[in-house]
Amino acid sequence: MGAVESHLRFGLDLYRVLASRAENACFSPYSIASALGLVTQAAKGRTRDELIDLLGDPDELADLLGKASTLLDDGPELAVANTLWAWDGLTLEDSFREELATWPGGKVASAPFRADPEAARRLINADVAEATHDLIPELLKPGNVAPDTVAAIVNALYLKTAWINPFRRDNTADADFHAPSGTRKIPTMWLQEQLDHAHEDGWQAIRLSAEGGVETVVLLPDGDLDEAELDAGKLARLLESPRSKTLSLSLPKLKLDVASPLTGKLQELGVRTMFTGAADLTGLADDDRLEVSEVVHQTVLRIDEQGLEGAAATAVLMRLTSIMVDEPLEVTVDRPFLLLVRHASTGVIYFLARVVEP
Repeated sequence: MGAVESHLRFGLDLYRVLASRAENACFSPYSIASALGLVTQAAKGRTRDELIDLLGDPDELADLLGKASTLLDDGPELAVANTLWAWDGLTLEDSFREELATWPGGKVASAPFRADPEAARRLINADVAEATHDLIPELLKPGNVAPDTVAAIVNALYLKTAWINPFRRDNTADADFHAPSGTRKIPTMWLQEQLDHAHEDGWQAIRLSAEGGVETVVLLPDGDLDEAELDAGKLARLLESPRSKTLSLSLPKLKLDVASPLTGKLQELGVRTMFTGAADLTGLADDDRLEVSEVVHQTVLRIDEQGLEGAAATAVLMRLTSIMVDEPLEVTVDRPFLLLVRHASTGVIYFLARVVEP
């Protein structure tokens, strides 16, 4: 299986565990693959094998993601950041630093995970907010960064581009949309134009080209939305078969903002070892206690008459398994007490005091 089809399969696998029939779903296979791809570069043994089973060949993936990180011209905006946030007490492997430097926007940054987890959370969120033009101001919620967190691999993606054939705003009007909850009126754009279109295997594919070599493909089923039969091979054929024809297209305006906790979903897809004490992430740091505690993801996507704007961010949070984090024991010296001052190695007491009226 080639890198592109592996990536399509990965996207569909994620879709099947993230999408609910009753709710919107929106996620970024690029962002998630970037963050997990870097974890794969740090992983060994079973930890690595499970990630490869999900993502495909890691070197082919890195090459594919690298190619997708640049657009054809300067008009659209595309920004990618891949950051390893690390506790200063974690000794990082030089080989991982070198690998990270080859990824789009790859960098290492320090965060005070152990001294001030909340400050670390705010620092990472501020960086993601800047990278995503404030579309994702708070990727990490309170509690995501725990007192035993020592590192986080974070991908952030921002994309803004205009349609080659924009919709006219004065053609937008409320129209029926038949949702599972019932039919309702929503703002709907309209365009009559030469567009790429395919219709086979019970699906229509409509391609909307945008500046910079970006495209949006609308996949419309003939009947009810049932993706069970849409595998990577069929999707690849559908994406490759459109032919230009004149279409009268009605398309809803979109504004989606979806958070997707990924920890349990990745375990459903077979990526389990990295969340356990058996994790081997020694390619990142020479410490066999390192494991992934949580993977979080958020995506924002807006589509209107002029084009699209989207942002996504993924964080893979890591901890050291043997660090015991206890609640502080509160001791208040508010009653008579004894005090001794002594020589530590011999135990000789220099002073012994009874304190009742300090």
